[in-house]
Amino acid sequence: MAKYLLLKHYRGAPAAANDVPMDQWTPEEISAHVKYMEDFASRLEETGEFVDARALSPEGTFVRYDGEGRPPVTDGPFAETKDLIAGWMVIDVDSYERALDLAAELSAAPGAGGKPIHEWLEVRRFLTEPPTITE
Repeated sequence: MAKYLLLKHYRGAPAAANDVPMDQWTPEEISAHVKYMEDFASRLEETGEFVDARALSPEGTFVRYDGEGRPPVTDGPFAETKDLIAGWMVIDVDSYERALDLAAELSAAPGAGGKPIHEWLEVRRFLTEPPTITE
């Protein structure tokens, strides 16, 4: 089994087929989308493939260390100009192909007009051990 992160980008990925931003959906469309996501996660819980999932707020700040005794340096929030990760799901599956199949199914969550979004999801495998560095 390997864990994979499925990242839902609402900005920064190729455009989805049903590319209407969520802030333009009706309350019913949002409810249908959330229900699809919950039902998908429940089904994966039954198979033991679901680990966790979370939606993220659109606000975020980049931060970095700026030296001993100095405050952190921040950049943002500038949500309108940066990639926007809307949420993520972690799955634990037998193969990369299974991860792709599940990501494709998740991509079909309904959006505006009740039609599948066909959004692009980023699939990333968790590292199982730290990389070995040789000098």
